[in-house]
Amino acid sequence: MKYIIIIVIVLIALFVVGLFVRRKHNVIIQRLEKDKLQVQHYPIFEELTKVKALNMNGETEKLFESWRDQWTEVIDVHIIKMDSMLFDAEDYIDRFNFKKASKVERELEEYLKKCEKIKNQIITELEELVGSEEKNRIEVEQLKEYYRSARKTLLAHPYSFGQALPALEKKLEEIPTRFSQYETLTQEGNYLQAREVVLSLNTDAEQFDYFINEIPSVITDIHTKIPNAIHDLRNGQREMEEGSYYLNHLELNDALAKLEDELEQLNQEVKDLNISTVVTRVEKINDEIDHYYDLLEKEVIAKNFVDKNYDHLYTSINDVLRVTKEVSEEAVYVQTTYRISEEEAEIPKAGLKQLEIIQKRFEILATRVHEEQSAYSSLQQELIEISEEIEQIKVQQEELSNRLKNLRIDENKARQQLNSLKKLLQNIDRQLQKANIPGIPEDMEARLEEAEEKVFLVIQSLQEVPLNMNLVNANLQNANQCIQEVDERAQEMIENVMLIERIIQYGNRYRASNRTVHEKLLEAEDAFHQFRYMKALEDAVSAVEQAEPGAIRRIEELVQEELYSKS
Repeated sequence: MKYIIIIVIVLIALFVVGLFVRRKHNVIIQRLEKDKLQVQHYPIFEELTKVKALNMNGETEKLFESWRDQWTEVIDVHIIKMDSMLFDAEDYIDRFNFKKASKVERELEEYLKKCEKIKNQIITELEELVGSEEKNRIEVEQLKEYYRSARKTLLAHPYSFGQALPALEKKLEEIPTRFSQYETLTQEGNYLQAREVVLSLNTDAEQFDYFINEIPSVITDIHTKIPNAIHDLRNGQREMEEGSYYLNHLELNDALAKLEDELEQLNQEVKDLNISTVVTRVEKINDEIDHYYDLLEKEVIAKNFVDKNYDHLYTSINDVLRVTKEVSEEAVYVQTTYRISEEEAEIPKAGLKQLEIIQKRFEILATRVHEEQSAYSSLQQELIEISEEIEQIKVQQEELSNRLKNLRIDENKARQQLNSLKKLLQNIDRQLQKANIPGIPEDMEARLEEAEEKVFLVIQSLQEVPLNMNLVNANLQNANQCIQEVDERAQEMIENVMLIERIIQYGNRYRASNRTVHEKLLEAEDAFHQFRYMKALEDAVSAVEQAEPGAIRRIEELVQEELYSKS
């Protein structure tokens, strides 16, 4: 009985699944049938009637027949085939043969895609044909109007187009023949071929419009503007050479002659209507002419610079030479009192050698200026380079002179700083004696002796002849650092001694009642008399904190107040 129930449940489950799958396939079939009806009832033949408004000859007639045959095949063959496939698919679904139903559905999908593709291709080609006729008609009228206007422009301004006029007129003479070709193709129903002719006429019109706009400007440049600029350059060159300018290095005559030869070649290019090439080259020629103007202007500016700065440079050389000699003498004198580095001692000597070379360069420059056989731009560059070197030498000598003068100031500062360090060391000694401490620890004694040795080294280095200020400053720095550390240690020790005394005094009240406190205070006192102040402080703090937590903070505050009042 149990097995029968299981079998029944399985059968019911399979039946339910089958119903669900069948419903799914029915939905697919309904969609496919709907898509088939859309293709079947699409008004292709009504769309094809648009062609009858055109000349039904030639290309148009062939296309119409091709579209009609293709769509007739879709209706009479493919649609009937799809109806049969839909019937088979429904039969398979009713018999729960879903595998075969799926296969038929896939085939139907392919058929529908094929029919849809044929439909879209027919519509696209049809719209292209009908659209071509309309576009051709509108654009041809525009093109005829443009070419009439272009012909009037040539007739009204023939001189503006110069040697290009015959080639332009020849192009216009070919236009009527191409319009006739368009009319013939249209009458024969070859609208797509006629469209190609219209597109070609459009392209030629754009090019012709470019010619009409550019050629007058180009001819003006070639025949007027550039020759005038070349003439002005030659006149400017001649006037400048008469005014003592040297311009041979520019090779301007050869460059201008080449430009004139190139203008002749450009005339031929214009005649052959290679206008884009001519426009590009004319722009480059104008840039070259501007460059030559810039070069001439550069020479004028350079001459003004040389005239203005030549005498000043001579004065600067003599001034720097005088300063360098003074610094050299000053360095010799200072070396009797102070020791300076070899590098610094060589600065005046090196400066004098450089100045000797610069004087020779200036003499050559002076000769070139008077001979007037050198470009002023070259003279300007040489003058600038010499001026920069002179300024560099001047700065070096002034910096060295300032350093030499500062040696006496540095010595005085060092002696003042030495006196301050001596006073600080003496003050530390007085504070230690005044503090009534049991004694000074060995390490503190060693630090005091070291500080005195550092001070002695400073004194000794200040007594050397010649005086080495680098050594003096180094010894001063070491002495200052050492004494500052000793001062900090001494102040800390004095403060700790006072704190130890106050803590022990405070802790005495607990000695009778607390044996542990008494013993720790004894240890602190023993360490205190052995000058082991840090150990004494630790023991005293531990004893009092054990008896009265927090008491140390109050004692420290009292000690700080006492120290502040003494200071």
